[in-house]
Amino acid sequence: MKEIILIKNGELVLKGLNRNTFEDILIKNMKKALKGIGEFQFTKSQSTIMVEPLDDDIDLDDAVDVLKKVFGIAALSRAVVAEKNFDDIKKKTLEYLNERLDEVSTFKVNAKRSDKKFEMKSPEICREMGACILSAHHHLKVDVHNPELTVTVEVRDRFAFIHGDSIKGAGGMPVSTSGRGAILISGGIDSPVAAYMMAKRGIELVAVHFASPPFTTELAEQKVMDLLRKVAAYSGPITTYVVHFTELQEAIRDKCPEVYFTIIMRRYMMKIAEKLAVHQKCSALITGESVGQVASQTIYALGCTDQATALPVFRPCIGMDKDEIIKISREIDTFETSILPYEDCCTVFTPKHPKTRPQIEDILKAEEALDSEALIERAVNSARKTVIHLSLIHISEPTRH
Repeated sequence: MKEIILIKNGELVLKGLNRNTFEDILIKNMKKALKGIGEFQFTKSQSTIMVEPLDDDIDLDDAVDVLKKVFGIAALSRAVVAEKNFDDIKKKTLEYLNERLDEVSTFKVNAKRSDKKFEMKSPEICREMGACILSAHHHLKVDVHNPELTVTVEVRDRFAFIHGDSIKGAGGMPVSTSGRGAILISGGIDSPVAAYMMAKRGIELVAVHFASPPFTTELAEQKVMDLLRKVAAYSGPITTYVVHFTELQEAIRDKCPEVYFTIIMRRYMMKIAEKLAVHQKCSALITGESVGQVASQTIYALGCTDQATALPVFRPCIGMDKDEIIKISREIDTFETSILPYEDCCTVFTPKHPKTRPQIEDILKAEEALDSEALIERAVNSARKTVIHLSLIHISEPTRH
């Protein structure tokens, strides 16, 4: 039997005249994701994309596991292809879903007849197919409200497709349809979740990580790479910059009031990230901040931080509590890596009593003690560029700007 995967587009169907562009990008993203599994043919048909393996040796289980993480897919189904005559549809249904029908006790039939020239209407298909299944599986009962299995028959232009229950997709928008943004990633719980959430809305990710050797170790940096690799399973490849931040942190510690250390450090992270983001043609910065979670994330501190950059700052976790963020981190398999006990630069030189209601005038005055332009330039020039794929990390030399 010939088997394919049916992709349901979700909110892409609402895109009007731009719909083809969004679907083409989704297909491109699916091709990239499936590259290591084999060759596939993609066919657009109304609100569905048909994914057909071109090699009999391709494992469709592996393909489904990959496609479940591709943003822009609302649902997907493994389906068998049948000729557009009801005898073949009945035969293929009983053969293809035989094991599943043996496992359940209730079912219903759902019919979608996009080819209105087909001799049977949808209610008739449901009725006749239901009778066929009941005659072959005497233990089954029909439950139209809460069935254990929904048998779907889709009659389209050239063929009919039969499948069981659909598999929930990642949803959202295809990555790169909403532009590009730079995520400031620390290695904690929040920033990988923020990266995932913005990729889900179609933003292509660039990552900026700040390392502070010798206060932070190579293990801490590897932890961040592992986190980004997990995010890349959803977002696709992530261009990442690792910035040496030690000199700037020591300058802030030595020359600025301790109560402002964290907020000034965050502002310089924004300034450095902005330069790298612009170089990568990003239109926004992204952080994992949640209002009120720590001293640097009060509404007053966030206001001071925002004034350090001309780019908009997206904070998808801003209104979430920690339990909500942890729930998503578990779903995307980043939580256990995030809680590994390695220091990151945000925990270096932490003030005992940070200012929770900083005023921008006081912050700017404190920053006058720093040779800002030179410190920022050296930090940017120290950045080491890394491209992270699903399972590979390609490292290049430090990048000069």
